Amino acid sequence: MTRAVTEATREKTAQRLLRSSANKFYDPEIDIDWDAPLVEGKRYIPEERTSLYGTALWERLTPEQRIELGKHEAASIATNGIWFEVLLMQMLLKEVYNTDPTTGFAQYALTEIADECRHSTMFARFSDRLGCPHYGPVAWRRQMGKLLNVLAYGPAMYGAILVAEEILDRLQREQMNDPQIQPLVRMVNRIHVLEEARHVTFAREEVRRGVAKLRGPERAYQQWLLAVVSHEVTRSLVNPAVYKAVGISPKEGYRAAMNNPHWQGTIRYFGERIMGFLDEVGLVGGPGMPWWRRSFLLADK
Repeated sequence: MTRAVTEATREKTAQRLLRSSANKFYDPEIDIDWDAPLVEGKRYIPEERTSLYGTALWERLTPEQRIELGKHEAASIATNGIWFEVLLMQMLLKEVYNTDPTTGFAQYALTEIADECRHSTMFARFSDRLGCPHYGPVAWRRQMGKLLNVLAYGPAMYGAILVAEEILDRLQREQMNDPQIQPLVRMVNRIHVLEEARHVTFAREEVRRGVAKLRGPERAYQQWLLAVVSHEVTRSLVNPAVYKAVGISPKEGYRAAMNNPHWQGTIRYFGERIMGFLDEVGLVGGPGMPWWRRSFLLADK
């Protein structure tokens, strides 16, 4: 009886999300004016959300260089977003492969994959429109990412999806209505926030469902894997190469950012909502704790 109710709830949520997806979606190719000029003097991310804000390196930068660094960090976040979403799509396709395709669950998973395809194209065009390199993750992290589709399943898989999505979501919600931010950035953020809200609902329900079945060593494995992946998500947001755009060596800039209390606090702020949820369901703890602490996502625990 419990399983029947759980599956019924899962299907009910999937059907509701399918209806929402049909009624509220954007096509970035049509809904974004890619030819509109960038506005001189407007920022690409708020100054206080740049990785070097508050450091000695930041104090050396001119106002124009600070805007330029923000532009490159925005491009890094967007192209790392593509990496996150490609990994997400691979994991969801694995779920669909093993699921009855006539169910609402499978059909919503496919709908989410279609959303993520559009988002990845949007982020790629966005980075290109800014005139920035394709940053993405550093090479070794990109290679390690190939293991995720093999190692991740169950609540850790959906939890990893949530960490990546909800960190970006909080940053983007903050920016999308800020008049000091470039209109192009605000529109890209608005589209992503609207559609990711459905993805978050879907993944949170799958986490709760999966956690209820965990026992003993399996719980420890899920806690450990989620913590490791979350650590890599936070470390990959800003590719060290961005600092070259303002005359700072990648090694020096990245070291300053990782040791910057303000940037660490920014990561904690971005992850505040999802960490509360993951802690509530019991995925923060056990062998994952050293990785959580290094991720900057925990204030103290």
